[in-house]
Order: sequence, then structure tokens, then C-alpha cells
Amino acid sequence: MILDGADPLALLRGARALAAGDLLGLPTETVYGLAADAGNEAAVAKIFKAKGRPSDHPLIVHVAPAEADAAVPAGVGYFASGVPAFAEKLIRAFWPGPLTLILPRREGIGAAAAGGQDSIGLRCPSHPVCVAVLLQAADLGVLGVAAPSANQFGRVSPTTAAHVAGEFGDDLLVLDGGPCAVGIESTIVDCSRGAPVLLRPGAITRAQIEQACGQPLRAKEDLAAPDPRASGTLEAHYAPAAKVRLMSATELQKALQLLGTEAGRTPGVAIAIYARTQLASRSPKVVLRRMPADAEGAAQQLFAALRELDAFGVRLIWVEAPPEDAAWEGVRDRLQRAAAA
Repeated sequence: MILDGADPLALLRGARALAAGDLLGLPTETVYGLAADAGNEAAVAKIFKAKGRPSDHPLIVHVAPAEADAAVPAGVGYFASGVPAFAEKLIRAFWPGPLTLILPRREGIGAAAAGGQDSIGLRCPSHPVCVAVLLQAADLGVLGVAAPSANQFGRVSPTTAAHVAGEFGDDLLVLDGGPCAVGIESTIVDCSRGAPVLLRPGAITRAQIEQACGQPLRAKEDLAAPDPRASGTLEAHYAPAAKVRLMSATELQKALQLLGTEAGRTPGVAIAIYARTQLASRSPKVVLRRMPADAEGAAQQLFAALRELDAFGVRLIWVEAPPEDAAWEGVRDRLQRAAAA
């Protein structure tokens, strides 16, 4: 059931659902999440079951913004045993926003959401619907909301309420907050081992992180302790049903020329192409979609485009490889993982 996120009664209903231990489809600025009370192990178990997600694969916990006179949100102090100075700088610079911090977890708190690890991923989202629900849920005793992407595990993330309903049906309560503004999941920085380590790229870049925290990002090889497990870092992830292949613009055009006017004997569209470069095809079995030329626009539309192309029933989706510059790192990461599936 999709409810209007602009309706105060819908927001209250969503907060009450979380407090009751139920699941909720919740918009954030990155992607829509499948949300549950992070402090309720039975509720968290519902997330893993609904998604088909391994219970040792940690979830990100979303917390309400800090009070005006507080350095960090109250939810951080509840779930984390400490916040290093460089992590606090990142909180001040980027929260609310698309940045997740891995912090040491308080003993006995949030173990199920953390996948049993002694660290936990925390984020303060900026989407107004999400913020309103988090604040009302906090008043009802829910100090953090575990909310991985609201899709089957390993598949394309949802960026609209309709995507979520298509994954889980009418039984799930979903708050509609419109299309997600960022469109790919948050940047994840591990802050649990004394130095910042980038675990997953996103809209916030390496340079921005380093400038804000006042020290360089460390490579995981620099630290003796292994990386904590984190959401969305499996080699194969974010994958449509069709096989994704990354290609250069030259490779794409050559392949289209070889296809000519046919792309196989099967009926309907056989191949979908998503590219920044304007391409041409005479084949009725090829569908072409343009990718935005800027990294921000490409990120915002990426998952919706993959879902649209997958809906044609194609077996192959050819995607023009993103540029190598830093602004495209998040999009490049998602496409490489989708192609690895």
C-alpha cells in the first residue's frame, strides 16, 4: 500500500508501524529502504527474510538529525561506543546526507542489524519524509531504523515508491517521497580502526571526505585489521535479470553495425543499450536509451534506467562504461558490480 509522504497522518502511520515491529518502505535521498526498528531483533529478522539477504550481511542504521546544540545525533550515541574526532568532522560536514560511517558498536545494542559484527554502519538521511518519520519514531522509542535498499538481495535498488511496491506487493506499507534525488546508495567510510577508509564510493567523493576530515583516506591494505563487512560491497550486486556488459562507445557502435537489421530470431527486443554517446541502430530488436552526460544526473537515473530496460525482457544490457574521473566513481562502482553478477 503506497501512502502520500506529504500527508502527516501517513507519516504517523509509518512511525507507528516501525514502533510496532513492522516493515516500512521508506524514501531516502539515495534509494528507498526497507525499514525496521534497528533495536528490535525480531523486526530486523523480517528485513533479512523479506529480502532473501544473509543475516550476517550488515544493514545500515538510519538515525534522526541531532538537536541544534548537539555535536552528533542521539542515535549515534545509542548505537556506537565512540566517535573518533575525524568521524565527528565528517558528521558535521555531511549529515544529514548520503554518507554512512562505520563506528564501533556498543555491546548489546544493534547486533542483529550489524550482522553480528562489533562495528555498525550509521547514517543520518536528509530526505524530508524520512527525517519526519525518524523523528516521530524516536518519540515512540525507536532510536534507529535499519533500512537496506527495498529490493530482493543483490538486485537493482529502487528509487521510486512504485519500484518498492513492485518488489514486495500491496502488503507492505510504503511512503511515497517521489523519485530519489541522489539515486545511488551512500558513500561508506569505515571509522572503526583509527583512520578513515573508503569502503563504498557514492555521491560524496574521496576529495570531499579528505578535505572535511583533515586527513587522507587510507587503503585497506595499510591497516592490520581486516575491513568490516559493509552493505553493497559484494563483488556482484545491483544486478538486473539481464546480463550487463560494460563497453566503450566505439565497441558499442561496432557491435550495433554488426547486428545490422536483426539481433537474433527471438521475438521482441533482444538487446538494450544505455549510453552517453548518441548511437544509431537499424535493428527493431535493439532499444536505445541515453545516459545523462554528467555524473550526478547519471547516478540519479541509473537504477530506474536499468529497471526500465530490464522490463523489455532483454537478455543483454550493454552500457557505455563511465569515465574514469573521480566524480563518476559511485556510478562506475554500481555498474561494475552489476556486470559481475
